[in-house]
Amino acid sequence: MAAVVGSGVVKPVMVGGSKPTKKDKKSNAGVDDNNASPFEMTPPPEFLQTRLELFDRLKKTYDEDLGKKPREKITITLPDGSVKVGTSWQTTPGDIARGISNSLYKRTIVARLDGDKNMLWDLDRPLEQSCKLELLNFDDEQGKMVFWHSSAHILGEACERRFGCSLCIGPPIDDGFYYEMALPGGAAVQQTDWSPLERIVTDIVKERQRFERLEVTKEDLLDMFSYNKYKQHIISTKIPDGTSTTVYRNGPLIDLCRGPHVPDTGRIEAFSIMKNSASYWLGSQENDSLQRIYGVSFPDKKKMAEHKKFIEEAAKRDHRKLGREQELFMFHELSPGSAFFLPHGTRIYNTLLEYIRDQYHKRDYQEVITPNIFNSELWKISGHWEYYQEDMFVMDLEKEKWGLKPMNCPAHFLMFGHSPKVYSQLPLRLADFGVLHRNEASGALSGLTRVRRFQQDDSHIFCRLDQVTGEITDLFDFLSEMYGLLGFSFKLQLSTRPDKFMGQIETWDKAEGMLKEALDDFATGPGGVSWTLNEGDGAFYGPKIDIKILDCLNREWQCATIQLDFMGPENFGLEYVTAEMPTAKSKQDEPSTDASGDKVKDAQTADVGSSTSDSGAKRGRVIKPLSPGCARPVIIHRAMAGSIERFMGILIEHFAGKWPFWLSPRQVMVIPVGMGYVPYAQEVKEILKKEKIFVDIDTTGNTLPKKVRSAQLAQYNFIMVVGDEEMKGRQVNVRYRDDTSTQDRGKPVLLNEAVEKLRRLRADRGTYNPFPSAKQADEKKVA
Repeated sequence: MAAVVGSGVVKPVMVGGSKPTKKDKKSNAGVDDNNASPFEMTPPPEFLQTRLELFDRLKKTYDEDLGKKPREKITITLPDGSVKVGTSWQTTPGDIARGISNSLYKRTIVARLDGDKNMLWDLDRPLEQSCKLELLNFDDEQGKMVFWHSSAHILGEACERRFGCSLCIGPPIDDGFYYEMALPGGAAVQQTDWSPLERIVTDIVKERQRFERLEVTKEDLLDMFSYNKYKQHIISTKIPDGTSTTVYRNGPLIDLCRGPHVPDTGRIEAFSIMKNSASYWLGSQENDSLQRIYGVSFPDKKKMAEHKKFIEEAAKRDHRKLGREQELFMFHELSPGSAFFLPHGTRIYNTLLEYIRDQYHKRDYQEVITPNIFNSELWKISGHWEYYQEDMFVMDLEKEKWGLKPMNCPAHFLMFGHSPKVYSQLPLRLADFGVLHRNEASGALSGLTRVRRFQQDDSHIFCRLDQVTGEITDLFDFLSEMYGLLGFSFKLQLSTRPDKFMGQIETWDKAEGMLKEALDDFATGPGGVSWTLNEGDGAFYGPKIDIKILDCLNREWQCATIQLDFMGPENFGLEYVTAEMPTAKSKQDEPSTDASGDKVKDAQTADVGSSTSDSGAKRGRVIKPLSPGCARPVIIHRAMAGSIERFMGILIEHFAGKWPFWLSPRQVMVIPVGMGYVPYAQEVKEILKKEKIFVDIDTTGNTLPKKVRSAQLAQYNFIMVVGDEEMKGRQVNVRYRDDTSTQDRGKPVLLNEAVEKLRRLRADRGTYNPFPSAKQADEKKVA
């Protein structure tokens, strides 16, 4: 049964049954099949009509004002360099698209002006001045987000019509969209509501409702959404007094929204609800409990079919499912968001750390260990207390505030400043696997990919400015080697100086130039990867390179990061002795500049990096002057795997639980063909165990085929069967999990030879079969 709100009363409605005949469709429109009850509210909620009347009145005035705008000749430049002539406040991007071809217009979702990702434009919205114009389709990431945002509005309309609910927010997300809402009487959305909602959506799409944009003052917005306390909160807190913002209408829905949107609802040809869940208003348990409905949509049914197939495959690989089946980890309500790694999961975890430590040794990193808890004074100096305090676990000890560390960088800054440093000691690469804690909202926790307690392969490189390019180049090599070993490809994106930044513009320009040089060199080198520019999205303390890996399903995951930091050395007064004799004040010794261009002098306040005392008073950011003959180091924050917990979750899904031998928690299963051969099987196990190979023995009374099948299902890399021939010849009969040609009984291998081959396979971290079948061996000889 589905809960349906009609005239303020929740009525039970049966969902399902046979489809109506064509003859019945017209007479039963808006009626559920089984019991002729409405699947949307009858009559509709009163606020729909009141809201529409205000919209129509305001829209009339708005259109009259637009009609008075001066019509002037403008030029529209397309990506191929061609120029179209138009009229300001009249010509639309849709007109330009249709002028080229109707098929282009139908494919186009939204326009982008002047190459600015923040200047997306509705296809039917008149251009106001000359511009460069890009027409984006669903294959463009921003086009896809607009498409899904419009789909969320369609879902919102269906929910208002079915439930009479108060809509909250409805954003696009990485794999579709959702709408959050409060149902009357605190009712919950049921899975049986999905079908009626999708039927309402089908009607909305068929109606080809236009998306209409309207600018509305804050005062009128408060009136328009007077029935909805959640919209009232957004309007009151996000929109300054005396200003205005936009709403969008499609059909009876009017929603607070910056836009843009597709031209009409007919563009959404394939739509599906994927799940529903409970949530909290603004993500806080202190607030109202809400309902959230997730969906996905596409411009054609073929893409929807492909997506559902992808979802099925992803479900098979879900790390929570495989982690339970392979007994890798568990969670418990007494420590939510903190993984308990079981013995087999711990084997993988430690092997990952061992690999990273090998890389650290190869690349001259120095591993350190730092405390888990710090006085709040540290976080005030670093600036984290002001920006991240709510995401930290904070406690009162001896009348002072303390916090569990959410990141390692401030501790490493203290280490660097502990003793004097000379230019020849740089770069100094400090690595730390310390335990971190972040107070994630309970609703955001998700298996290993979003936890509260985790470890990172965290490192901070303290170097001179002239060493930055070389360090970044080595990090690219690190990325390529590590991700290549695991079968990942990756993407690179350079994020540059934001509006609010610290430091000298000249330093920023030089640092960005170095990053671009390193990126270009890597892109043109062997196995290089091209990069894209993300202007204005750097951290306030320095530019950064964002790295996204692509798994075997081509899903993107943010794991690695490379960030330059100029603010940390200033906050902590870090310096090193240069090779030059002390002279006049250097550029690095000059006062820093904030985003407004004002100087930030020693012991003066700054908007970025200032801290707050326990009493709540904001304290100034104090910068220790440089000592004569010294300079500030540049800090590179970097991680390759990021959170080891999250990385493990990604690896479980990437490999679908079929771990490569070197990383596998179940490497060898020894199976005696009968009880008389158990002693020899035990001897084989002990020999392999001495080699630190994860080996088990099956001494159950099951038949040989069942033992073999059980080991295959448990994803053991190799199965070694031993019987009379093997025992007498000190041999093993080997089956390799990933090679079907070795699953039948083949020629036995000498035990010492098998051990040596496994030793070499693990050392190589290889994915090859060291025990080819006789046929494969013969083919190799011929080749």
